[in-house]
Amino acid sequence: MSSFVEMKVAGIALDPTNNAPIVVLRDPEGKYILPIWIGIMEASAIAAALEGIHYSRPMTHDLFKSFIDTLGATLEKIEVVDIRDNVFYALITIELQGNRITIDARPSDAIAIALRTKSSIFVANHVIKDAIKVDSLKTGAGKIMVGFEQDTEKLKEILEKMNPEDFGKFKA
Repeated sequence: MSSFVEMKVAGIALDPTNNAPIVVLRDPEGKYILPIWIGIMEASAIAAALEGIHYSRPMTHDLFKSFIDTLGATLEKIEVVDIRDNVFYALITIELQGNRITIDARPSDAIAIALRTKSSIFVANHVIKDAIKVDSLKTGAGKIMVGFEQDTEKLKEILEKMNPEDFGKFKA
């Protein structure tokens, strides 16, 4: 098994206990779901990219993409490489004139940029091992509010019942 798994953004949800935004990553087979708590500005940037919203003036993540494009570089991938003390760490890998450049980043910023550049998102296996394993998605009767009460079993139960359309979206 490789040391990284490619994941996609499943959506943005809100933690009802404190209204903190969460970006939810999911592997293509739907076996793993990885929630990452993020800031409101980054949530808005991710939601804007998911919705295809473009502003008249560049926002920070759009500016970063502009730098990449103007320099003739390519964003190869982003990787969520570690989690320490409940803090996730990411790397952005850029190719510029045959050289690979790796830049430290917060996962939320890296994800917002990856969505704008249509780049792949990878998560290290040792980070995923603590992700919620979903054996089969069960459909719930109604919309399920994502509740993360520091109870892993409750979190697992909630995520197993969710459908992609259950994730809320931010309007930028």
